[in-house]
Amino acid sequence: MSDVADRTETLDDEVLYAVDGYVATLTLNRPARMNTISRAMLSQLSARLLEADKDPQVRVVILTGTGRAFCAGLDLTEVTQPREGGISGGSGATNLDLKSTPPTILFNMEKPTICALNGSAAGYGMDTALGCDIRLMARSAKLAAAFTKRGIVPESGGTWFLPRLIGWSKAAELIFTGRTLSAEESLAMGLVSQVVEDADLPGRARALADEIAANAPLAVQASKRMMRMGWSETFNDHVHHVFLQLLPLLKTEDAREGMLAFMERRPAEFKGR
Repeated sequence: MSDVADRTETLDDEVLYAVDGYVATLTLNRPARMNTISRAMLSQLSARLLEADKDPQVRVVILTGTGRAFCAGLDLTEVTQPREGGISGGSGATNLDLKSTPPTILFNMEKPTICALNGSAAGYGMDTALGCDIRLMARSAKLAAAFTKRGIVPESGGTWFLPRLIGWSKAAELIFTGRTLSAEESLAMGLVSQVVEDADLPGRARALADEIAANAPLAVQASKRMMRMGWSETFNDHVHHVFLQLLPLLKTEDAREGMLAFMERRPAEFKGR
């Protein structure tokens, strides 16, 4: 990857954004408040995710946090303002464009996403983690589906993701009880793919991102697209759509390079075209 210029930049105080090689890393950066999501961070995270997805240099996105938490949920100092009939969801909450929120953007992103859970993820933070394609979890971290304990529901994808990831019965138990899971319990349930020692998490997440980025990016993105579509399709419809994805891929330079590299017993050098 020596032909790709590395660049790093901090765009603001609450969401850090860096591109190194083919990998973009987005870091939630409110450690004093356990990376709770403020209105400003919500907007910034959405913008950074869209930027990474549109950047032709980026092939994989890592989402993580600073400090002892990944994300402790929404910032309750902003969303619990009293008002007639209940509490406020924040300015303009009833008019929120849900298509532009981070969990929805994560689900619809073309680029593969890895959540490196450096610490606990609760509420909105857990839903955001579930929106990533792959989750790696530090051994000290926890997942807390504490919505019903706060009088609300998993508002950002949890009720959709959890039954698909772990089955109806386990998802129902987790959501209805509002239980907190350890890293080992999360792994056993299938909510994360790896549990690693805390100090090893950044390196393991980057190694996985590099392994994915070494493959043909158009093929990786098409595979993600097909997996996403497969959740709501019949088998016959799905294999038809997969075939329609395969035809243009066979005409790409990367497909030719992949086949030549295999025959010549050498690593492939993919260009994303």
